[in-house]
Amino acid sequence: MPRSALATNKHRPLSKGPRASHELYPAISVVLASSLAVLPIISQNGWWPNFGLVMLLSWRLLRADAWAAWVAAPLGLWNDLVTGSPVGLSVALWTAMMLAMDVVDRRTMWRDYWIEWALAAAFIAVAEIAQWRAAAIAGAPVRFATIWPAVLVSALLFPIAAYLVARLDRWRLGQ
Repeated sequence: MPRSALATNKHRPLSKGPRASHELYPAISVVLASSLAVLPIISQNGWWPNFGLVMLLSWRLLRADAWAAWVAAPLGLWNDLVTGSPVGLSVALWTAMMLAMDVVDRRTMWRDYWIEWALAAAFIAVAEIAQWRAAAIAGAPVRFATIWPAVLVSALLFPIAAYLVARLDRWRLGQ
């Protein structure tokens, strides 16, 4: 047997496969992105994007096989607990979005980057409208026009998040 086969290599060659526990990296990145909501940023308007949702959409649009649709429920629960949204809002929205993306995957023959960006912007707008409606039901005097800065910032953030997710995915698969 050659000596190189018995040696332990500290550097991972490209042909070794994914890193240990590579299945957890997408969920961990969404949890960390949702946790950005605890940063002490003060504003009168709600322009702060939902980083967890943007990361979830980026992962799902990049890799449909990264996780099943049910994983959106615990990630949405974490997002609700960290952001202060009504518990269950992100759980229901994120799970419905994952199921809707499954339908889109089955119905479309091909998708390019612009379609994914438009799809992510539509999902972000739906989520912001649902959060606005939940706040209105709870009695908060929030005007409808105040949700558009958050939608715009989140939609413009999507390409950056998609790039970060692609780099993280490349790293976790060891390539």
